Amino acid sequence: MRFGVLGPLCAQITGREVRLNGARQAKMLAALLIDANNIVAMERLVAVMWDTNTPATAVRQVQDAVSGLRRNLVACGAPGSLISTRRGGYEIHLARDQLDLLEFDHERHLAEQHTAPFERAVALRRALACWRGNALVDTSSQTLEIDAARLNEKRAATHQQCLAIELDLGRHREVIDELTALLREHPYDEQVAEHLVVALYRCRRQGEALQVYERLRRTLADELGVDPTPPLQALHQRILTADPALTAPVPASRPLDIAPESPDAPAAGSAMAMPVRQLPLDVSDFVGRAEALAEIAGLLDGSAPNRAPVAVIVGGPGVGKSCLVTHAARLASAAFPDGQLYLNLAATSDEPRDPGLMLAEALRALSIAGSAIPNGLAERAALYRSLLVDRRMLVVLDDAGHVDQVLPLLPAADGCAVLITSRTLLTQLPGARHIDLDVLSPAEARELFTGIVGRRRVEREPGEAEAILDCCGSLPLAIRIASGKLTGRPAWSLRVLRERIEDESRRLAELRIGDLSVRASVELSLRLLPADAVRALSLLGLLGAYTLPGWVVGPLLDRSDGEEVLDTLVDASLVRLTATDALGEPRYRLHDLIRTCAVEIAAPLPTEDKRDAIIRVLSVWLELMGRGTDRLPGGLLAAAPGSAPRRSLPDAVVDRLMADPFGWFDAERDNLLGAVKLAVDWGLDELAWELAAGTATYYDHRCLYQDWQHGHRLALDAAEAAGNARGASVLLRGLGQLHIYQDEFDRATRALESSIELCRDSGDKRGEALSVAMLSTVSRVQGRDDEALERVEQALAIAVGEGDRHIEAQLSCSMAVMRLMQGRLEEAESWFTGALRVARALDDEHRVAVVLRRFSRLHDRRGDADEALRCLWQALATFEKLADERCAAYTLLEVGRVYAGQDDRDRASPALERAAGLFHRHGDRQDEATCWQLIGDLDAAAGVHHLAHQHRGRALRLWKMIGDINQTKAPARPSSP
Repeated sequence: MRFGVLGPLCAQITGREVRLNGARQAKMLAALLIDANNIVAMERLVAVMWDTNTPATAVRQVQDAVSGLRRNLVACGAPGSLISTRRGGYEIHLARDQLDLLEFDHERHLAEQHTAPFERAVALRRALACWRGNALVDTSSQTLEIDAARLNEKRAATHQQCLAIELDLGRHREVIDELTALLREHPYDEQVAEHLVVALYRCRRQGEALQVYERLRRTLADELGVDPTPPLQALHQRILTADPALTAPVPASRPLDIAPESPDAPAAGSAMAMPVRQLPLDVSDFVGRAEALAEIAGLLDGSAPNRAPVAVIVGGPGVGKSCLVTHAARLASAAFPDGQLYLNLAATSDEPRDPGLMLAEALRALSIAGSAIPNGLAERAALYRSLLVDRRMLVVLDDAGHVDQVLPLLPAADGCAVLITSRTLLTQLPGARHIDLDVLSPAEARELFTGIVGRRRVEREPGEAEAILDCCGSLPLAIRIASGKLTGRPAWSLRVLRERIEDESRRLAELRIGDLSVRASVELSLRLLPADAVRALSLLGLLGAYTLPGWVVGPLLDRSDGEEVLDTLVDASLVRLTATDALGEPRYRLHDLIRTCAVEIAAPLPTEDKRDAIIRVLSVWLELMGRGTDRLPGGLLAAAPGSAPRRSLPDAVVDRLMADPFGWFDAERDNLLGAVKLAVDWGLDELAWELAAGTATYYDHRCLYQDWQHGHRLALDAAEAAGNARGASVLLRGLGQLHIYQDEFDRATRALESSIELCRDSGDKRGEALSVAMLSTVSRVQGRDDEALERVEQALAIAVGEGDRHIEAQLSCSMAVMRLMQGRLEEAESWFTGALRVARALDDEHRVAVVLRRFSRLHDRRGDADEALRCLWQALATFEKLADERCAAYTLLEVGRVYAGQDDRDRASPALERAAGLFHRHGDRQDEATCWQLIGDLDAAAGVHHLAHQHRGRALRLWKMIGDINQTKAPARPSSP
């Protein structure tokens, strides 16, 4: 398998040429090969595919093209893993000998390691042998043309370096033809001309050498309006005077360096009077960033295999990009002895710097001045690259805004490196590595704050210091401003500043000192954004301090391409891509101070517009909750829909999100409560109660009782304040069930009786049946069997009258349990069989498992322990498959009871201990106590009295905790559903 980009694009597998289906596959292959063994971002592939007029379906078309390319390659014998899908793009995996570009880079790297000139020249010749012509000569794409130009310049630089070494080795006759051809290709390259002049002169062809100089002088004068550089003029003069030093080769141990005759003459090997040292002052109190510094150092290390000539440090406003790059550049300065250029591109200012002006500034720093600086951008860039071709320089481009501003300033020389800071991702820069810079860690933030404010002040008020840092969100700019205020006000306590910035509405106004301001820093980024991105940011701020899925921007803006707008905010480092959740979905978050700015930006918007945006987002949350609940194991806590609006995402998106409904609910757990709170804050009581009720089934299965109670209480207060009887009845019923789980039976009774009253007032028969059924559970657990039976019968009659088969299945099972408790075994069996038949007809595997668990009691009562255990193991397998820990615990409790009835302590105790652990984790103290009581009874029967005392004591403490002392004389009835 062999691929090539150093010439026409080629792909061979098992010695045969691979046929590519059209230009699109060729472009995709070329883009992947250019960055082989690295992830190629989707944005770059789109840019490769389309020079202009990118279609709305660009991402899909790229995916189709890559899939077709992968199929073609596999059909020819390539492994299926050759091209892999990565987050945000694709990657092609190749060994060094499978791609000419990798071989070329490897041979050049070997050449750098050789100290002997002859060996270096041999390695460079091997590198040049990898080429078959100009790179990607037959592939049409403006983006790829930029890559090809970069590669061709690298080839030319390698060729020039090789010829220079060979000239030093005395092979002046052999290199003349190649130098002549190279100068023809690069007519402005003075170093090539210099080498050719020297080679001709050493071959006693002085006249031809002078002709080469004269042709170059006229070309530069006529086409660029400049004269040859001082070193070349000095060489010309030395030829005219027949300088004897020119006749012998320069020793091979050092590069070509034609010494001047007098100290006043300029050095032939350098156009600069002295190395450039332009880096700004280092930050004296720089702290932390060890990982980022190590990564930058690795990228700048010429001997490292992962070296990258261009590193882009990307981050939001005030995150400390410039400080980091300045510090890193100073640490690395010794590796760049020819100097360090610093150019501030001012992309976030009112007047971003033009790359042509930046090139002129760079050329002046390199001792090119006046008329010697070409007029055109391309000519300036070519001269700039030529001057750096044999130098080892570090170029720092601060505050870059876009790729076009940066590309002309990139040197092509291998010995040079570039560090760029930007608030925007520059994904189209060829060969660039991006380092995403976040805020400081808590420890780094404390170190920075303490270093500026002073250790004594911080140690006097450590709590206030932590609160200030929390308000600053560990953002370096905010910490510096807060610290500066305290430094300038030594009489202030830290408490004074904390009180002034803890109010979010005043925080941005307080975080300002002199020209430094968090608000102003964010506003610089906003000026670069389109209007829809600014609006999206402002509305995102209204959603609160949560980590959000990407789809929220679409409904906020009421448009289908919301994620494209979100990408703009991410690229501008105003929204942070924090992680990818367990479903593979990206998660986004606003830094707290940026969110505060966003809320300020949203303030002037019409309240109705903001309210409508919030409703659109919440209506999608509500629809997704409903879709997710429909795919969870059956339960009766889900209420019938109210009148709140629902808004759906595209079916393909919903199917992707709901492929794992539990995983989706788990990923959105914080947002589920946040959505309820948002609805309450905006006075949307109908949405609030439906959102709260929509989570009940998930909370029930996951036993998330605190979340359940918090969301229901929030929504219940809003529903009652708005007189929303339907919403209040549903929420009270949900709270009633929660109180039963928590053994709070008095509270459960009050909540359920209130729910029943509201249901009767509004004619909600289904809700009434459910609430009455839950009350029957309270009666049964508290030993009021006749009352429990009466309530079950009442609820069942309502359910059958309403035709609700799900409630009928549940209550038929409850009737069976009641008959079993009365000793009426035949009737119990009839009810169990009926419940099982209905549950199976509904295809409700969870309800089937519940009935089987209850049915096991009848089998055990009849002495058929094997059948009881068969039912229980079947039920347990279902509950474990559905990840329902609470029902699994009830089943294990029943398993323990059956084994205990057979005096099988060795099997009963492990099941009961496992059940007790699950009950303990979910706060079910009564059933946990039942487990320990049974274990203690088994211990006593086995004569292990110290364990019996320990386990029975544990049960007693639990029963005392729930205020049910009377239950200490006998195992309690489980409150299982």
